Amino acid sequence: MDKTESFLSESSHRVSNSESMSVSDASAIRFIDLFAGLGGTRIGFEQACAEKGVISQCVFTSEIKEFAVSTYVTNFPGSDIHGDITQIDPRSIPKFDYLLAGFPCQPFSSAGKRNGFLDERGGLFFTIHQILAIKKPQGFLLENVDGLATHDKGKTLAVILEKLEELNYKVTWEILDASEFGVPQKRKRIYITGHKKHRPNLKKFEHQFKSAGECIEYNKPIVHTAFTKLLSEKFSTNELIGKSIKDKRGGGNNIHSWDLQVKGKVNTEQKKLMELILKKRR
Repeated sequence: MDKTESFLSESSHRVSNSESMSVSDASAIRFIDLFAGLGGTRIGFEQACAEKGVISQCVFTSEIKEFAVSTYVTNFPGSDIHGDITQIDPRSIPKFDYLLAGFPCQPFSSAGKRNGFLDERGGLFFTIHQILAIKKPQGFLLENVDGLATHDKGKTLAVILEKLEELNYKVTWEILDASEFGVPQKRKRIYITGHKKHRPNLKKFEHQFKSAGECIEYNKPIVHTAFTKLLSEKFSTNELIGKSIKDKRGGGNNIHSWDLQVKGKVNTEQKKLMELILKKRR
């Protein structure tokens, strides 16, 4: 994770042991995890710190989606998840060195209406800006969809960069693709990172490529849940090969919630109506 290298090298004498630290451990790089989702950005940050022999410690987490919070607590037992970040006084957030934030992407996504800052969620960048202005951490790492780079002909990204640089951060941005980092999925995201003293470098990564076959785990026990029970009642294992389970258009390769009758019994005519609505929804 070269984007944090300059910051981490200043603290290379520290030893990574985030699980056993107390909140008052002054030797750690303290960070906050905003719009935390399932904790993916946190995992990457902690792994990068560990590789540099640096202690990392999450001192504050914010997420509002119920299922995301449930998964996050499973991934990070004992986490105290705060709710809506817009309702939290930045001055009440514990002192930290680094801010992580995967702020909402829908306002900038090609799959959405692309209303940008006019969308309430798009304006959440300014909540991040306010926290940075008040708390003045050493650096930050922001993540969003690659569409942010072209939104409003690049004007939106220009505003974001300008606002961050006004806070005396040396800012860098780059679009990175998960398929170039050992994940068999083409998934592009923009990363914006900044540091008070050094301009991070986002071009020094070593690329590695893997196929789906290299990542699939075979001969693993089946996880039995109410959903998998319902799935096995409706379809054989062979019938599920190559299928997606989503309420979207997908032809014969897609299984919908009404095919499984997840939300109640559905007759043949109702299924046909649901499929017709889905095809004509635009």
